[in-house]
Amino acid sequence: MPSPDRPTRAPRGVPGPVRAGAVALLLAAGGLWLVHDGTATGTGPPLPPAPSAPAAPTAPAPAPAPAPTPPPPPGAPPLPASVPTRVRIPSIKVDAPVTGLGLTPARQLATPPMDQRNLTGWYRDGAAPGAAGTSIVIGHADNRSGPAVFYRLGLLRPGDTVEVARKDRHTAVFTVDSVRVFPKRDFPDALVYGGGTGRAELRLITCGGKFDRKTGYESNTVVFAHLSGSR
Repeated sequence: MPSPDRPTRAPRGVPGPVRAGAVALLLAAGGLWLVHDGTATGTGPPLPPAPSAPAAPTAPAPAPAPAPTPPPPPGAPPLPASVPTRVRIPSIKVDAPVTGLGLTPARQLATPPMDQRNLTGWYRDGAAPGAAGTSIVIGHADNRSGPAVFYRLGLLRPGDTVEVARKDRHTAVFTVDSVRVFPKRDFPDALVYGGGTGRAELRLITCGGKFDRKTGYESNTVVFAHLSGSR
């Protein structure tokens, strides 16, 4: 795994849900290296569609008043914290175990082993999936052998569901709000990891965009989801 661009320090002395946001300093500054190599085809993982540009008006029109930003849907009440054991995303045929991730001696977020293509990783010092706060789950897009667990993450659409089985035998069900791609050099840590909504939220993160053998993937694909139920 390539070294990050610049050193970072791990967050200390803050509650679990806040750590999930503070870990952005570790992920964004380091470029969030989740893969070591591109696939043999060199095409890279699929990305969500780019927003359509509005058609140019035929005549100048007065600018409309900005619409108020609607509040996010309230979501289901948060669950007690419990260790995640498995992630299932039916629409892209993901069914993978979860391993806990901590920090490396260099105070950077560890990644799942590269040789295990069907494995996701949860940042265990942050919020547990389904508990209050923002939970972080990462996965490789590919490795030297080909596509890996989150290769098709960019194909998710708002309304799709993500199921996280937990050690307490409950399954937290999340609904996708949006799927976005961010350049690693300009990763919006406050947007991706910020909380404050009062909801239980989930972020699924992998690599995407163009691949360079010296610098890796140029972007990250991020899925934003909120807890919508449990069983």
